[in-house]
Amino acid sequence: MLKLYNTLSRKIETFRPASKKHVSIFTCGPSVYQRSHIGNFRTFLFEDILLRHLEFSGYKVTRCMNYTDLEDKAVKEAANRKTTLKKLTDSNIKTFIKDMKLLKLKTPECFPRASEHIDEAASIISRLLKKKIAYWHNGNVYFDPLKYDGFGKLFGLDMTRWPKKKRRFHKDTYPGIQWNLGDFILWHGAKKGDSVFWETELGNGRPSWNIQDPSMITPYFNETLSIYCGGIDNLYRHHDYNMAILESIRPYKMSKYWMHGLHLYANNRKMSKSLGNIVYTDDLIKKGWDPEQIRFFLFYGHYRKSLNFSYENMDKAGKILSHFKNRVKQISKKASGFTKYDKADAIVDQFTKHMNNDLDIKSAFDSVDAIISLIQPKNLKPAEAGAVIKTLKKIDTVMLVIF
Repeated sequence: MLKLYNTLSRKIETFRPASKKHVSIFTCGPSVYQRSHIGNFRTFLFEDILLRHLEFSGYKVTRCMNYTDLEDKAVKEAANRKTTLKKLTDSNIKTFIKDMKLLKLKTPECFPRASEHIDEAASIISRLLKKKIAYWHNGNVYFDPLKYDGFGKLFGLDMTRWPKKKRRFHKDTYPGIQWNLGDFILWHGAKKGDSVFWETELGNGRPSWNIQDPSMITPYFNETLSIYCGGIDNLYRHHDYNMAILESIRPYKMSKYWMHGLHLYANNRKMSKSLGNIVYTDDLIKKGWDPEQIRFFLFYGHYRKSLNFSYENMDKAGKILSHFKNRVKQISKKASGFTKYDKADAIVDQFTKHMNNDLDIKSAFDSVDAIISLIQPKNLKPAEAGAVIKTLKKIDTVMLVIF
């Protein structure tokens, strides 16, 4: 039985989808003001493993992932590069899709862009204004978190810290993983000299980052989501903002389960553009690692624990996978047909056992590796070898690194 850690309850729970018909998942996609690095892809890979394991377990899954192509950072970056917002984000989206294919990430059923859901954002804001949960100030619209009962419950925010004096935060995002204790912006009203804005029922302007996920969820999911995923950064402000917005306009919970992946570090420092320690897939390919080794390194560790990138660690992971695949090749040479075989049964049992324990894919792989290491290909009957290969192909629908 699958068990997952739910950020909302702060405990591991038996997984039961919000809908009996299927599992609905929304995963926070890339901010495409710049190219996604391997630290970003660690999060996207944990989500890919989650999706594939749910399908491996027999669930039908509908997944949506968004492009954030309209935040302050993107507008500023386009201006700095003297290009249009669309040209900048189109280029980064093209590279993102290329990297997705390289790392064998499954394409979501829906892949919306924030810039294509302006009217949805304006409509949500209008409803919040009517409910007096949001308000106008100096041409912008802000959300008052004190009007939403239980604000900050996902993070576990101590609301006794909330200032008595009204405070407003005007930017889409702020540096670091910290809380802005005050009202947050929903709508940037167009100012003199602005080049990026749309004509809407709210007037000219553009939606803030905080409203963009809700605007891209409502057209596709008119029910409580089974799972909402993202990186740990989103647990600071962003996901509580999303929850407060959507649950203020809909009579049901936003998501039943919330899952957050931890950072990839580079030599024990968070991988980030500001620190200049970003690594891209291209960098690793040029140094001789293949896509399966990159994928393996990024998921070979529990998603709720930080992972440290170094070329030494990358090399260790690459050798583990290569050694495993070489043994599988030897077994494959002997395979012909298949029959019931206890070691083949043990492979799928051990894999499933660990994966059902909050996606413990490292233990799952290691347990399979241990079984394979005990098999002597020369002593195998062809049908036994065939049973092992058949089973490995089955579990590789989740990992996608063996064959």
